[in-house]
Amino acid sequence: MNKDFIEIYGAREHNLKNIDVKIPRNELVVITGLSGSGKSSLAFDTIYAEGQRRYIETFSSYARQFLGGLERPDVDKIDGLSPVIAIEQKTTNKNPRSTVGTITEIYDFLRLLFARASTAYSIETNEKMVAYTDDQIIELIRTQYEGKKIAILSPIVRSRKGHYREIFVTYSKKGFLQMRIDGELQDIAPGMMLDRYKTHDIELLVDKVILNDKITDQRLRSSIDQAMHQGNGITMILDYETNETRFFSRSLMCAATGVSYALPEPNTFSFNSPKGACPTCTGLGELKVVNNDKLFQDKNKSLFDNLEELFETLKSSSRIEKQLETIFVKYSVDVKTPFKKLPQELIDDVMNGLKETLNVDLKFASVKKTYKIDFEGLNEFLSEIMEDKNNPSSTTIGKKFGKKIVCPTCEGKRLNKESLFFRIDNKNIGEVAELDLKSLQKWIEDAPISMTSNQQIIAHEILKEIYTRLSFLLDVGLDYLSLNRSSKTLSGGEAQRIRLATQIGSQLVNVLYILDEPSIGLHQRDNVRLIDSLKKLRDIGNSVLVVEHDRDMILEADYVIDVGPKAGKNGGQIVWEGVPEMMLKSDTLTSKYLNNQLAIEIPTERRKGNGNVLKLTGASGNNLKNVNLTIPLGELVVVSGVSGSGKSTLINETLYRILNQHFFRAEKDPMPYKKLEGLEHLDKVIEVDQSPIGRTPRSNPATYTGIFSDIRSLFTNLPEAKIRGYKPGRFSFNVKGGRCETCQGGGLRVIEMNFLPDIHVECETCNGKRFNRETLEIRFKGKSISDVLEMTVNEAVEFFEAIPKIYRYVKMLQDVGLGYITLGQQSTTLSGGEAQRVKLATELAKKQTGKTIYILDEPTTGLHFEDVNVLMKVINKIIEFGNTVIIIEHNLDVIKLADYVIDIGPDGGNKGGKIVAEGTPEEIANNPKSVTGKFLKAELK
Repeated sequence: MNKDFIEIYGAREHNLKNIDVKIPRNELVVITGLSGSGKSSLAFDTIYAEGQRRYIETFSSYARQFLGGLERPDVDKIDGLSPVIAIEQKTTNKNPRSTVGTITEIYDFLRLLFARASTAYSIETNEKMVAYTDDQIIELIRTQYEGKKIAILSPIVRSRKGHYREIFVTYSKKGFLQMRIDGELQDIAPGMMLDRYKTHDIELLVDKVILNDKITDQRLRSSIDQAMHQGNGITMILDYETNETRFFSRSLMCAATGVSYALPEPNTFSFNSPKGACPTCTGLGELKVVNNDKLFQDKNKSLFDNLEELFETLKSSSRIEKQLETIFVKYSVDVKTPFKKLPQELIDDVMNGLKETLNVDLKFASVKKTYKIDFEGLNEFLSEIMEDKNNPSSTTIGKKFGKKIVCPTCEGKRLNKESLFFRIDNKNIGEVAELDLKSLQKWIEDAPISMTSNQQIIAHEILKEIYTRLSFLLDVGLDYLSLNRSSKTLSGGEAQRIRLATQIGSQLVNVLYILDEPSIGLHQRDNVRLIDSLKKLRDIGNSVLVVEHDRDMILEADYVIDVGPKAGKNGGQIVWEGVPEMMLKSDTLTSKYLNNQLAIEIPTERRKGNGNVLKLTGASGNNLKNVNLTIPLGELVVVSGVSGSGKSTLINETLYRILNQHFFRAEKDPMPYKKLEGLEHLDKVIEVDQSPIGRTPRSNPATYTGIFSDIRSLFTNLPEAKIRGYKPGRFSFNVKGGRCETCQGGGLRVIEMNFLPDIHVECETCNGKRFNRETLEIRFKGKSISDVLEMTVNEAVEFFEAIPKIYRYVKMLQDVGLGYITLGQQSTTLSGGEAQRVKLATELAKKQTGKTIYILDEPTTGLHFEDVNVLMKVINKIIEFGNTVIIIEHNLDVIKLADYVIDIGPDGGNKGGKIVAEGTPEEIANNPKSVTGKFLKAELK
């Protein structure tokens, strides 16, 4: 075994052709090749899977039964394997409580910093809070009240209504004689009680003294101890001469008003702890409320017609309908009156409820009875349903009639009022968490200036740790993020780079890191910093294996492995390996693109579109600065810009959601905007992303495109099938009848091995064909239904040439470069790029109206130069039908092919959100304001 290499022998996972490969240790190694060639099969499904399996095998058999076994990858042997950590493109935790701050652990250090080195301010006066020791309290009292008559009091009730009879009884039993009630000292009398409808201040008299030399410190300490005990840590001193009071506390306290805080702890600043969380939103920073626009969509219809969908969703709506009818009777308004003509008072009562009690006639089991009902209003009624997770209608009501708003109590900061009155350098922790990471680093540098020398000593190590972690995040191009950014809103690329920064910060050595396209979502400007970060990881003593297509990353690697020569069954081989300099001289498809023998050709002229435009005005979601966007229709429009500039907010979260709601009544609301003009030129919107085409192994290209239904109908209409009376369900592997019941149509059987991983073996009954013998006897042109599913797309094109409906779809799959996949290939085994092309082919095969707008977000993710070339040819076909395609992209090979480019910037986060340049690629390249233009200029030469 060679210690300088990780050696893989006989790798056969998925489409790998029994390959042997040596990966040099402690180097930056890039695996590249066509989409579907076997790169991920080698890196993740073989090397990482084996590393995970070996790790889990070190656990006891007892522990392994809870972890679940990991299947042994199909490989003969792997030698020299280090502990493996995979950093994939998967998005992070979908929990709404998970943020960039929590997953990087920077927020944990920030909580510690505020708990130990912040200054508290009063929520009443905004003055600095004070906390005293007992000795300080005695010294202050002697200094301020020397020679004066004072009363030592305990605050019991502060500005609350009630008769408080029980308080007087309790303290009388304890031996206390007097209380100060609303500023007046009174004896406690039997049966004493106050006006329950007025607010009161009540203090307990603990001691009265004239402060002179005869009053010892011991007497004062004893009285103050008693006062603190009765007053929950607070005591008051009353000056008889001026009738003024002052508060003292061992905890943090406002000397003017007596408001006190407990001494802060880290969980005081945690939105996941009851101690720190905002009581209104429970630490989520947002609330779900009723969306009136969704409840009353058509103002020309009556209120009841508008609420018809709501009544159908509610299992029992007769009570609420009767209550609403009674409100109409109260205002003498016909229930059929159009909503827009209803008096505002009636609408207010419907939404917010009535103060008076209603008499409602209800009929149960033929018995009519009048009930007195308090109507709480639709707002409260629906809010209660949305909040009640045990109510089966909760999710449906929330999706159909709810919307999320920023919590009005904490203004999205997630914490309670007290926690937000602790400050460092004039900022509370909520404000610090809102800063973009670059600004946060500057704040960390400046924070010690505002601290006392004591606080500086305490904060030094904490600030150093936060600064280091922030540096790693900035190095991977995430300077535009903020700590309060919810992790569920992060893209796969952002989530991956956060994990990468965390791993660099962990300073582990002798580890094999495997990364899946870390350059995704990253502008060329930030690419150099990312490559430097990977080199840092290598230089501290780790091996870094990267699956990547980025030109700069390949050329900066220490070693390159090129997998190919084609994709699917025609791939799975190592076509070249070695240093990048030598690769440029080789004859592989990758090297031809790297040394410019092959290139994605720039069009000789740009399309002018159909003359119509889609005009979005006043987009202001997230960081967008009141953007006005014009999309020329019938063209390829590329939206570019640095990471975090606002591209996804503008296109995915604003424009797409407006169009989706308009054409399909989608539930997700768009980000704020003023208006959208030009909808009459479109008939639908389609978003084509790289998400899987199905969630289960039973989904495949044939089922997704819909041709499997046609294939089953074809087999059903064969003479033999008709004689036997077979219906289309007979030829489905998902229902009983035609499928093999031993494996239930899966083709494989799972054998449980107790403490060893489960083994998947070919079903011995159907030999992996999924169907029973009788079904397989029905043949078309000599092929059974199972044989058809095993066909590649290329084979299917010839086989179904005479059947137009099926042929159209398989031909389109072939045209988008997927001729190598099989019709029955499990959707879970398709790469993101392959899944996206299946979707594009499905759309292309449908009848075109020429009025469709397609939206693609970074479609070149996971695609080789050649794949990008094929993809762009497909996209051009879509536009030739008269459709419009909008692509969000950093890849210069795509940007240079655009008819129209919209560049957003100038930077990320709060420094972005503006359109800095728009026009043809040539115009962008010559615009000095565009960061993208600087890189595009070199591509257009």
